[in-house]
Amino acid sequence: MDIDLTITRRGIIAVGGATVVGTAALALAGCAASSSGTDGGNPTPAGLAAGTELAPLSTIPVGGSIDVQIEGTALLLSQPEEGKAVAFSAICRHQGCVVAAAGASLDCPCHGSRYDAATGAVLNGPSTKPLIEIPVKVNADGVVVVA
Repeated sequence: MDIDLTITRRGIIAVGGATVVGTAALALAGCAASSSGTDGGNPTPAGLAAGTELAPLSTIPVGGSIDVQIEGTALLLSQPEEGKAVAFSAICRHQGCVVAAAGASLDCPCHGSRYDAATGAVLNGPSTKPLIEIPVKVNADGVVVVA
């Protein structure tokens, strides 16, 4: 039994084109908007019940910010003035990348969006929406989620 394995130019172009399209689809899937904050859906990420301690206040520099992970949820905490803490979802509102604490700003490594660490407001885009704020309070144990 003879099998003809002749490869035509048209066959190579068809396979190559399919590979490019498949690769592009996978690459775009990595930047696809997620349902966890890019569209303003759920204001408080899952797993953050009232009373959940996020961090001791002493670990957050005054005028600065830190990254925290709670139950697999990425958060950003900052202390804009001594004794006051704010928290935000670390999910960029542009396309769902994880934003990183960077002192007085919160920076998205994917497309360059920057947010104000004290307010979550957009400092520069491409994002046009502020980070989702997580209601918190400071108590003797640290920064905790409010209902």
